[in-house]
Amino acid sequence: MTRFPDLVALVHRLRAPGGCPWDREQTAATLRPFLLEEAYEVLEAIDAADPEALCDELGDLLLQVVLHAELAAEARQFTIEDVIAAISDKMIRRHPHVFGDTVAPDAAAVVRNWSRIKAEERAGKAGDADRSLLSGLPAEQPALHAAYRTGEKASRVGFDWPSARAALAKVREEVDELDAALARGDTGEIEHELGDLLFAVVSVGRLAEQNAEMALRGALVRFGRRFRSMEKALDAAGTDIHDVTPDELERLWEEVKAAERG
Repeated sequence: MTRFPDLVALVHRLRAPGGCPWDREQTAATLRPFLLEEAYEVLEAIDAADPEALCDELGDLLLQVVLHAELAAEARQFTIEDVIAAISDKMIRRHPHVFGDTVAPDAAAVVRNWSRIKAEERAGKAGDADRSLLSGLPAEQPALHAAYRTGEKASRVGFDWPSARAALAKVREEVDELDAALARGDTGEIEHELGDLLFAVVSVGRLAEQNAEMALRGALVRFGRRFRSMEKALDAAGTDIHDVTPDELERLWEEVKAAERG
């Protein structure tokens, strides 16, 4: 790890008098979009199964961590050493089956222990009024991922469907309720039932060991690829897509899908 102190020193130099004017202007608030963007680029590299890109993007994400720690050190709040110590202590504390005498025969037992330890940590924090198992979810994370994590947390105490197929029955029930709300034309009720339906769909994916956020990202990639293929086919035929009927677009869509399968 001889290069890590070099990175910390480099960031300190960028922020020091005579360093980079742009870096010296940054605050935790101004860096927020860059932190989020770098996290998404890491995900993109993972999805692409590109080790070289993943290595590069993890470096960019690490830079954000070191930058935020440097800002905190300047404000005499904490240092990068404090960050490392805190996560190291947390991992040891939450893995008593590795660093202590607790027995965890499988991954499910590890998850239960983890949830119990987190609850004990929350209870031990002064002024922490929210001791719910559902606390700790970032308010700004994507809603689909939040739904996944919410269901996952509730499942740790057995509040869950027994299987993905059982959750699918709930999806069918929510579809019927949304259909009824649409028939009544009540916009508030439609929004309510649509939310329930989406939450149920996320639960089906979770119980089938699929993350709905990642599944939707994949669907968007497929849709974009196929739609662009339709556009190219129409351009090659000298046809403006705005002049094509919905039925013709549907036919082209099916042809593109069939070509992909082939």
